[in-house]
Amino acid sequence: MKNNNLMRLLLLVAIALMIGVFFTFDLGRFLTLEYLQSQRGELLERYHENPFTFIAIYMAIYIAATALSLPGATIMTLAGAAVFGLAVGTVVVSFASTIGATLAFLVARFLLRDAVQSRFADKLGPINAGVEKDGVLYLFTLRLIPIFPFFMINLLMGLTPIKTWKYFLVSQVGMLPGTIVYVNAGDQLASLESLSGILSPGLLLSFALLGIFPLLAKKLVEWIKAREVMKPYKKPSSFDYNLVVIGGGSAGLVSAYIAAAVKAKVALIERHKMGGDCLNTGCVPSKALIRSAKMLAYAARAEEFGFKKAEVDFEFAEVMERVQRVITEVEPHDSVERYNKLGVECISGDAKILSPYEVEVEGRVITTRTIIVATGARPLVPQLPGLEGSEYHTSDTIWELREQPKRLVVLGGGPIGCELAQAFHRLGSQVTLLQRPARILPREDEEISAMVAERFSAEGVELLTAHSAKRIEEREGQRYVVCEHNGEEREVPYDQLLIALGRQANVQKFGLEKLGVTLTPRGTVEADPFLRTNFPNIYVCGDVTGPYQFTHTAAHQAWYASVNALFSPLKRFRVDYSVIPWATYCDPEVARVGLNELEGKEKGIDYEVTTYGIDDLDRAIADSEAHGVVKVLTVPGKDKILGVTIVGSHAGDLIAEFVMAMKHGLGLNKILGTIHIYPTLAEANKYVAGNWKRAHKPEALLNWVERFHTWRRG
Repeated sequence: MKNNNLMRLLLLVAIALMIGVFFTFDLGRFLTLEYLQSQRGELLERYHENPFTFIAIYMAIYIAATALSLPGATIMTLAGAAVFGLAVGTVVVSFASTIGATLAFLVARFLLRDAVQSRFADKLGPINAGVEKDGVLYLFTLRLIPIFPFFMINLLMGLTPIKTWKYFLVSQVGMLPGTIVYVNAGDQLASLESLSGILSPGLLLSFALLGIFPLLAKKLVEWIKAREVMKPYKKPSSFDYNLVVIGGGSAGLVSAYIAAAVKAKVALIERHKMGGDCLNTGCVPSKALIRSAKMLAYAARAEEFGFKKAEVDFEFAEVMERVQRVITEVEPHDSVERYNKLGVECISGDAKILSPYEVEVEGRVITTRTIIVATGARPLVPQLPGLEGSEYHTSDTIWELREQPKRLVVLGGGPIGCELAQAFHRLGSQVTLLQRPARILPREDEEISAMVAERFSAEGVELLTAHSAKRIEEREGQRYVVCEHNGEEREVPYDQLLIALGRQANVQKFGLEKLGVTLTPRGTVEADPFLRTNFPNIYVCGDVTGPYQFTHTAAHQAWYASVNALFSPLKRFRVDYSVIPWATYCDPEVARVGLNELEGKEKGIDYEVTTYGIDDLDRAIADSEAHGVVKVLTVPGKDKILGVTIVGSHAGDLIAEFVMAMKHGLGLNKILGTIHIYPTLAEANKYVAGNWKRAHKPEALLNWVERFHTWRRG
């Protein structure tokens, strides 16, 4: 690192010296049209005396001027044409300009890219992805249009991840038309009166049209691909619906709601229960169970609140029935009756996509202009020897239990596994959590997952991390999970087994395979930034496509999918994943938005860390919830927020202030300057901003202020 910094410094000094020499000695006077016209005869004479030497010197000067981004490239091009002629001039200028541009590109990359990429990582992420995918097209377009300063292109492209060899080749080809035009003009040097004679409005218009050609070509390719994929299917002369949505979970409901709100005719097809996994087997039942379990946890902590003891008499079956009552109470929000009133035609049954324009449901074929696939995901069940034929539960079926399991083994230490493991333990089950990675919640920072693990262990949940499940065995009526740890096998007995190893997209048995909709290597439906599949009128949103499998992100995607499906190509929007929050509802809660240290190191992003311990917060102390932390990552030296992780009571609620701040570009100074009610847990957000401010106080200025106050005291 030190060697690189030294080399950067030396290079900067060398560049500064060369630029200084150029302007100090007014070398630019040799790069004028008048001087070139006056010296043309002498230049031609020297070229004919020793052509190869003259070409070498010319190219060296051209390359140096271009690499240093000095003015005069146009004159150098004219000079090359005036001396070498059209054919030789085009070749010489083409290679000299491309080599010089590539050197400028490499200089910018060496001096600036690491610093710029680390400081503006959150903004440059989408740009980098775009350059990786379409960088050649972008560069080719810019090279064809001379109204874009080439030195700016060299410098800016050096900050991106485009490969050097691609940059060289595309620049060589992209600049060639312009080079030919300029060299041809230079070949007529004697008749030119000024440089404006080259850059006439007509010529600039021609260049502009030439420049948009790649974009038009890209659109044409997209149109051809779309036409090709749609060609086998006859388009109806009219449609029954503007939009058919398949799946009545969060993504499907929001898609249908938006379509109805803008007066489109929309049908929503759901094969099972409205509300999808979130209402029936996911968010709602799990939070209801967690709440009941927390009441028991509070009772166990009675002495902390000034009581000698507290006892709660309960039946496990009644707790599980309460979960069902909560679902029933929430159901009207997602009901057929409500959505019918909103203008959505709800159809119950199994949907089958027959063509991009036709969907069959219960023997009825309906036609539609566009389709949104929002079929969600299901629990991932591993190919574990002995599991097939053995009783086990997933997050879909665990709610059927009415008899409390004495010994529950949970496979998986992600958010679902952690939430349910703690809840069942608090309800009285002996819980063992098996996790293949070395720690639970492995996508969180190490100290964050350690806080949760410490609480789990303190409550009595057995954590077996770095244990890999190998098979299921049953002997004499007792079932075991056989797992491996450090090369040795271990048997873990259980009465009930809960598999919580993630979820897989529902992409089968409703026509996607036969139609040929493209899937990703992860098994989700592939979508472009507008949430289109490879069929231009079939869109996708929610867990079936990802990349985030949260109810709120499914609803977020649904807006883009429905608006794009209904109004494209007149208007369409790229889905925005810039600020995505989530929470794990174990105790303590873990909430996050944006970058954490684990991801920052993986992506090579520079950051500063500021923390505030919630154990010092007045309201947390009063609530006997004095534990946890607010951890904020910022751009080094600035208050710009890159990411926040909160561990503690109501973390999922506290994170909202940071989500809004990141969404609207507000920094920690704005949070610090906002009044927070006392005493509340939300004050933790202000205090962490205060910690950042203290770490960045202007010491030099404060020293002068201290002197000022001393002077005023006399």
